[in-house]
Amino acid sequence: MTARSPITTAVRSHPGKAPLVVAVAAFSGGICADPITDAIANGTSSLDTRYRYENVGEDGFADDARASTLRVRLGYETAEVANLKGYMDVEHVTSVGPENYNSTINGRDSRPVVADPTETELNQAYLAYSGLANTRLTVGRQRLKLDNDRFIGNVGWRQNEQTFDGSTLVNTSLPDTTITAGYLYNANRIFSDASPKGDLAMDTGILNARYEGLDYGSVSAYSYLIALDDNPDDSTQTFGLRYTGDAPLSDTVNALYTLEYAHQSDYDDNTRSLDQSYYSLEAGVDVSGVRFKIGQEMLGSDDGNSAFATPLATLHAFNGFTDRFLATPDSGLVDSYTSLSGTLGGVHLMAIYHQFDSDESSDDYGSEAALQATYSINGTYSVGAKYAAYDADGFSQDTDKAFNRDADKGWVWIQASF
Repeated sequence: MTARSPITTAVRSHPGKAPLVVAVAAFSGGICADPITDAIANGTSSLDTRYRYENVGEDGFADDARASTLRVRLGYETAEVANLKGYMDVEHVTSVGPENYNSTINGRDSRPVVADPTETELNQAYLAYSGLANTRLTVGRQRLKLDNDRFIGNVGWRQNEQTFDGSTLVNTSLPDTTITAGYLYNANRIFSDASPKGDLAMDTGILNARYEGLDYGSVSAYSYLIALDDNPDDSTQTFGLRYTGDAPLSDTVNALYTLEYAHQSDYDDNTRSLDQSYYSLEAGVDVSGVRFKIGQEMLGSDDGNSAFATPLATLHAFNGFTDRFLATPDSGLVDSYTSLSGTLGGVHLMAIYHQFDSDESSDDYGSEAALQATYSINGTYSVGAKYAAYDADGFSQDTDKAFNRDADKGWVWIQASF
């Protein structure tokens, strides 16, 4: 006996209302479901919130900055249909109490900068296609982090993160290898769309190949071709190689190491002739989870006229938490540092000390000491505190340069991710 379809049964039961019955049955899945509707209905939502209090004292300002802000990020990812899925998230940053800080757009110029504007904006919105073997193609506004974020990062420390407009392709066809290639035409910067500095228009090509098949480390080769639309004389091409890893010395002791070198020159419509280098050297030991490291990072100068630049990086993660070197001085930067970290009672602790000098002429910029403590309460909640103090050496009388001003910063925060 042949089974009847749900629509046939419904029409025979209600012959005078056949058109309406057919429409209702089709909508409910009797004929076929709408794949787009299904993708949206069967998607997953996410919520990430972070409250942070930041206090900044800096020479040259009569008042401290006191920023009490809450960031809420709401996201939604569709289910996959025909190897396609979509994702979107929106960020909202609000001040908890008065805005006693210079957000870069609120006019509080008598206080130091805390670059957390109270705005709402579209953070990510993209389509991802996975129909090719071992490949994911992402088109739209997206978060992008490569290696240690030194060249391409999301500046996740700030309340409004940095995302990129463009297309990226990630391929894992080769054993132990991840190749990321892409074209980016805009960086949505931390200053928000309300700021003249909120967008960085560009034509940027990225290529990063990471191999993790080595016994004691991984190696990355990369090229970043950054053509800036509004600042062509800052357009650069960078080629580099990075190796990082660890190796056992005994049952409880591991050696830690990082070696990286890159060269940077002028690119596209840049009228300057640039020739500058970068290196990062780090060595350390891990003894039963306690890590001690020493390292040096150099952003080289081209005869004092310009210096190695990484405008798309997560800059807060490098060269000190007081952010004195968000822009590399023309004389370059040599950052020599020592760090100690470990976990005590579930609390991750870190202490780090930096000595900053110029590449050209080896002049002393200053030094910074910092402490940090973070604690993961569970898979949802985490808390943290951090303090950093920068002591300027008075290298220059130009007080517009951040590295010539003493500063101290303190933070406490709580974050929840659902």
